[in-house]
Amino acid sequence: MSVRHPSERKRLQGIAVSPGIIIGKSHLVDRSSVKILYQYLINDKQLHREVERFEAAVATTEQQLNSLKHQLPNHVREHAYILDSHTLILKDSMLKDSTIKRILSEKINAEWAIKKSLEEIRRIFEQIQDVYIRTRIDDVENVCERILRNLAGENQPSLAHINGRVIIVAHDLSPADTTELNISRVMGFITNVGGRTSHTAIMAQALEIPAVVGLESATAEVEEGDLLVVDGNTGEVIINPDDNDIILYQERQLQYEKYKSSIAKAGLLPAETLDGHRITVKANIEFLEEVAAVRDHGGEGIGLYRTEFLYLRSKGLPSEEELFEDYREVAEIMSPAPVTIRTLDLGGDKFASALDISKEMNPALGLRAIRFCLKEKEIFKTQLRAIYRASAYGHVHLMFPMISGLQEVLDAKRILEEVKEDLDRENIPYDPQIQVGIMIEVPSAVALADLLARHVDFFSIGTNDLIQYALAIDRVNEHVAGMYQPFHPAILRMIQQVVDAAGKAGIGVSLCGEMAGDPLCIPILLGLGITELSMNSRSIPAIKRVIRAISMEEALKDFHTVGMLATTREIKDFISGRMKDILPDLDMQKHLDA
Repeated sequence: MSVRHPSERKRLQGIAVSPGIIIGKSHLVDRSSVKILYQYLINDKQLHREVERFEAAVATTEQQLNSLKHQLPNHVREHAYILDSHTLILKDSMLKDSTIKRILSEKINAEWAIKKSLEEIRRIFEQIQDVYIRTRIDDVENVCERILRNLAGENQPSLAHINGRVIIVAHDLSPADTTELNISRVMGFITNVGGRTSHTAIMAQALEIPAVVGLESATAEVEEGDLLVVDGNTGEVIINPDDNDIILYQERQLQYEKYKSSIAKAGLLPAETLDGHRITVKANIEFLEEVAAVRDHGGEGIGLYRTEFLYLRSKGLPSEEELFEDYREVAEIMSPAPVTIRTLDLGGDKFASALDISKEMNPALGLRAIRFCLKEKEIFKTQLRAIYRASAYGHVHLMFPMISGLQEVLDAKRILEEVKEDLDRENIPYDPQIQVGIMIEVPSAVALADLLARHVDFFSIGTNDLIQYALAIDRVNEHVAGMYQPFHPAILRMIQQVVDAAGKAGIGVSLCGEMAGDPLCIPILLGLGITELSMNSRSIPAIKRVIRAISMEEALKDFHTVGMLATTREIKDFISGRMKDILPDLDMQKHLDA
């Protein structure tokens, strides 16, 4: 094994998850997984004691999470929902009840039972198509890790007591870890694993400290006390930088601070082009608790409310009342701004325990989203009732995901009519004028956009899945992820076709995929005729700044040029060049959470 010389300069590339640039000394933190040293069978007399041992560890874990929640500083208190979600996971039947059942039926020790439960949960999550939801398995693993430490009697050292101004280097950090960071001492962090949509990334952004994850070998390459440059805008990390590196990144630090100041103001301004065209900028959310951030960042409504969390947190089904209370609160807080609620976008694999549904070879193309809801009508009707009831308390829109043909729309609307009739019969108030739309994320829906437009009130283009299905690219497959290209000419033509069909039918059209939050895509989207965008709330200020720096006339001219280009590279190079002229600091903003 070779030993690296302490002063050797090395460059690593990871995933930028929280913007900013820092230069400082490293501090290595051991957050490696607990080793399960013993997996053993137990006899009947030991079963009760082993269950009690497991439940005691769960209770201790819950106390720790509650303690961390109550200690959250004010500026990140709005993200307490992350720790709440960990507490829900802790009590979830998929974890708690399943582990106890394994201890009793298989007569194995608690550690082994937890490991088996986690493996089963991981198999379920791996089949979920939505990347954002699929990465929630990280939270389950964080919770299991904490239970295992409590079973082993290990005290996980608190990060709150770190001395000196340092950059944390760890294999991984949980959201609970990040809540303990003292930002007067911790400048930022880098980790071997992680992704853009993890709750750890969200906490880093809330704390406004630079972070880079997914470096793979950071803990092996970095030694305690090494000087590091961490670029949270590009994902670059330099170990033991030379003088030229330090000068260069100090200049970039200053540039970034100026940029950060300029976009903070942009979030509170209207998204209006130089020639007076108003663009509506909304936010995508997953949790009720994210609503405050939408308003703080200048969101003009919620363009996509993912509703899967209440279903994912339990093996059972959430009640109508539970769903209603959640939707009502979001509608009330955002009122009079609109809230577009997407109906359930999960597959039968999630409900395999409650329903007689067989495993699927390819759940991304199987019984999921609207297909699942049309098959399981009672589950669907329960959610629709909750949404319609919530519409009496705010400005609610309803949206069906993964529509592939007209019959699905007709079938879904027929069920909607049944729900409305039931509510009328029960004298339950709702908005009779609620708008009903569909997501365009399947190529067949693009081809049939003109027919579909006659039966709905609006379209919402979900570019994440549309790009994936149209280009046959799994964007989380490391071998082909680089081919996931929003600038692909075929994708732009598809968006154009949908916009044209909506325009002829006189219905609204918005775009809620990652393209909406990518500053480089904005000129093309405006040129295509998109006038409503929905994105991660943190992206809103940067996107508004881009919109306010260009004119619709320029965007239309640029799109005409783009239409004559044949390759993704040509299109991207053209747009990059144009945007550098308009916004020289674009390289700073394009790495924000899009």
